[in-house]
Amino acid sequence: MDVSQIASLATSLNSLDTSNQVNNILLKKSLDTQQTAVASMIDSIPQLPANPAIGRNINTTA
Repeated sequence: MDVSQIASLATSLNSLDTSNQVNNILLKKSLDTQQTAVASMIDSIPQLPANPAIGRNINTTA
């Protein structure tokens, strides 16, 4: 193997490693954004009424 090929290979591997690191950072940021969005959606779900008889039963004979 020629010395210039070794240098080229090392440069290519370094570039690939940098690209992978950037992709991982972007993925993590995307997942964090989705987690925040889902948490706000879950928080916006209304709570059940304090009275246990309201909103929990369905009258099927009416």
